[in-house]
Amino acid sequence: MIINRMSESKPIHHAVDFGIDITAGDDDMFKWFLLAFFFGKPIQSNVAIQTWRIFISHKLDTPWAILQTSHRNLVRLLDEGRYTRYDESTARALRTCMEQLVRDYDGSLMLMYESSENEEEFSKRLQSLYGVGPKITEIFMRETEELFARRVE
Repeated sequence: MIINRMSESKPIHHAVDFGIDITAGDDDMFKWFLLAFFFGKPIQSNVAIQTWRIFISHKLDTPWAILQTSHRNLVRLLDEGRYTRYDESTARALRTCMEQLVRDYDGSLMLMYESSENEEEFSKRLQSLYGVGPKITEIFMRETEELFARRVE
């Protein structure tokens, strides 16, 4: 029996699928970044979406809100979203990432974007954040093409 692996690939999600318009500013850009952060981990996409929705419903939709939440509470919310296998490491990575984002860019992904000369530099800046690798960056940057296209106009 031949198994078609192509049909098992992960679905491709876009910000608009979640009511997010990253061109609208920092709030939506951060929400998409958080979702991309979850999507980029080795976990089922429905678990990533569920976990993201839990974070949003608990108003953990800014770097500062995440930093003000205890490690224990982050782990609890990740568990609630069924992120159980990676709850501790994801909570640590998320907190460290938010600390860097606040320290280096005043918590603003838009500032990071504006400070970047081009998409390549923006990609490097994203990947300099703790826990953000090529996959998370790829997912996040699918939505930034319009922002960079506007610069050319």
